[in-house]
Amino acid sequence: MPAATQPAPAKRKKKSAPKQLFKGYQPEKFFDEVFSAPEKARPAYRKLIQRMNRMSARELDERRQMADVSFLNQGITFTVYSDNEGTERIFPFDIVPRVIPATEWEHIESGLVQRITALNLFLHDIYHGQRILRDGVIPRHFIDEAKHFRKEFMGFNVPRNIYIHICGTDLVRDDHGTYFVLEDNARCPSGVSYVMENRSTLRRVFPGLFEQYGVRPVEHFPEELLNLLKYIAPHGKPNPTVAVLTPGIYNSAYFEHSFLARQMGIEIVEGRDLVVRDDHVFMRTTKGLQALDVIYRRIDDDFLDPHVFRPDSMLGVPGIVSAYRAGNVSLANSIGTGVADDKVTYYFVPRMIKYYLDQEPILPNVPTYLASEPADMKYIMDNLPKLVVKAANEAGGYGMLIGPHASKGEIDKFRRLIKTDPRNYIAQPTLSLSRHPCFCEDHFEGRHIDLRPYILYGEKITIIPGGLTRVALRKGSLVVNSSQGGGSKDTWVLEGDE
Repeated sequence: MPAATQPAPAKRKKKSAPKQLFKGYQPEKFFDEVFSAPEKARPAYRKLIQRMNRMSARELDERRQMADVSFLNQGITFTVYSDNEGTERIFPFDIVPRVIPATEWEHIESGLVQRITALNLFLHDIYHGQRILRDGVIPRHFIDEAKHFRKEFMGFNVPRNIYIHICGTDLVRDDHGTYFVLEDNARCPSGVSYVMENRSTLRRVFPGLFEQYGVRPVEHFPEELLNLLKYIAPHGKPNPTVAVLTPGIYNSAYFEHSFLARQMGIEIVEGRDLVVRDDHVFMRTTKGLQALDVIYRRIDDDFLDPHVFRPDSMLGVPGIVSAYRAGNVSLANSIGTGVADDKVTYYFVPRMIKYYLDQEPILPNVPTYLASEPADMKYIMDNLPKLVVKAANEAGGYGMLIGPHASKGEIDKFRRLIKTDPRNYIAQPTLSLSRHPCFCEDHFEGRHIDLRPYILYGEKITIIPGGLTRVALRKGSLVVNSSQGGGSKDTWVLEGDE
């Protein structure tokens, strides 16, 4: 009887490689930060794309959910004041980081140093000799009519002659990859807490990923900020007492205020926690009054002191301006810096750089038209459907018209607004902002981005490597502000170019 034959072993199915998630991704007509052509990653991104292409859509979605849970558990939120469905939102976070090679960052950094140097020289000048106005480099009426020009502080010497201590300068890239400055935020720039939390979250979501890259750290920002605040203490006082002044828990950036205070190991206070006696500022504590030397204020000038600015303000501290004038307390940023981030003043920054530094701008402005100038007004009126129009002192994406995406009614409304108050409006061409892949459910799509680096001006100028990359998460949108549906990415500055 023949021996029974053994059944042939079953063939093991080969485990199929996950579908390459970037396959089919199209840079289209925009400058794409990651791909120079379909499926051709730029050198700085090659290792990252290879790593992500080994993952499935499900794996990436799980990690995205991990990031959302991390943000939720830590209370990383922002407020949308105009949202009828509820104001408190988790800050949207895209898990694919933006990568900036070292050479590219050096160019950005040198341009930012040049710009904040010129802006501080400009502020000192217009509050003292006003040479730039007398020499006709900037027509005087633009400054005299600026909403945030504080005539009350003419001749006042701010500590260390520094006006803008913390600046957030917004950068964009056009369809050729050229960096432009979109605006300077010289009053109370927000968002730096998200820079640090984005980095912390990505480390948890992708453990081991950073080991493959030489990514420059951002965690030292609070230490650098505290050093700056101590540097501007009155009379060079050693070991000064420093606090963060917040409008309160209902402010859209309250998470950031409390985060930075905690990271620096200093108190966070509201106006009601402070009192002024004999031109000195004190904090109310359980042990009595404690003298306060330096205040990192997250309150605009208008609300800072009801004795000087808005008398109906319940957020500020009565008498704090008197203490500031007496040199007994230092403020960051200084009072009156808002004139530097007026969108009309922005138009003149390249002239400031040439006038004060005798240099050409390293980072150019976006071409800008002033509605108050007759020739510019005619051009704006003739081309309104093609232009982006901005109110001079609005922020957060408000008071803005994006002509190509606007309805006829919206265009007609802005036409009337501009004619009524020409000084309050500028116009710019609609740039084809650069895009970056974002994970959308189970695949990648391109979304427009900008970059907000944070500049600290104290004993030295320090720039956090990278800053906040903001993302217009709505398809086709050019508005990156969180209040308008935007989110953010972690931003990596490499030690080298790859």
